[in-house]
Amino acid sequence: MDPLALGIVSDEIAPDFEEAVRHGLSWEITRYELRVLRSGRIPHVTEAEWERVRATVSEKRLTVTALSPGIFKYPLSRSTELAQELNETLPRTLTMAKEIGAGLIIVFGFQREEGEPASRYDQAVLLFSQAATVAAEAGIGLAVENEPGFWCDTGINTTRLLRDVGSPSMRANWDPCNAYGTPERPYPEGYEAIKEMIVNVHAKDTLKGALIQCVPIGDGIIDWRGQIRALLKDRIVPHITIETHCHPLVESSRRNVATLRALMKEAS
Repeated sequence: MDPLALGIVSDEIAPDFEEAVRHGLSWEITRYELRVLRSGRIPHVTEAEWERVRATVSEKRLTVTALSPGIFKYPLSRSTELAQELNETLPRTLTMAKEIGAGLIIVFGFQREEGEPASRYDQAVLLFSQAATVAAEAGIGLAVENEPGFWCDTGINTTRLLRDVGSPSMRANWDPCNAYGTPERPYPEGYEAIKEMIVNVHAKDTLKGALIQCVPIGDGIIDWRGQIRALLKDRIVPHITIETHCHPLVESSRRNVATLRALMKEAS
């Protein structure tokens, strides 16, 4: 089996995009997800920095796989903030995605609150349906990233919500590490439940909780060996995006690149 390509979230190397690319290219990485730059999180960055990013992408012939504005992390009770993200932040991000040739926007699935009524689920479906319509009109896809404590936390729960939204413009960004600590094992149960919806995959590892004690891939408890074998077999994504989440960033990211390539070679 041929290996999948590797990409990386650029600020998992450095917030300075040109610095991140210098390191990434030395590891033969040409695919980058944009989340945080020196002047802020996408889309709230300066025009000057954005122009430099666009110039670097063009000059180095890079691929921007996705933009990650961090929207829809608010609980559903925060209707004002969510409306602003839907009506202002999302359209602005979609415009930037077109400018840089990115076909995907990473979003989240609403933080859950204690004692939250089940009827809020319908609100989540409605908001996602509205977002999917906006994205479809722009010709860009949305990918919901699962995260602990959210309506979209496990593979099963994320898939259920996406099915109820029912839009081909809204799919899943699968993060097995973010699914750790839920009642569902990320692999194989979580993956099998969500794989029909997956359009993007994030790779990181942990020793404790989804985000509490992240470590280089292979040093933690996520079954990346099994997950890699399944991704190579199923071929549902063209690449895997590294999201290091542990320091030192450059060295840990370099290790993650080497580990994933080794796992793919082993599986092949």
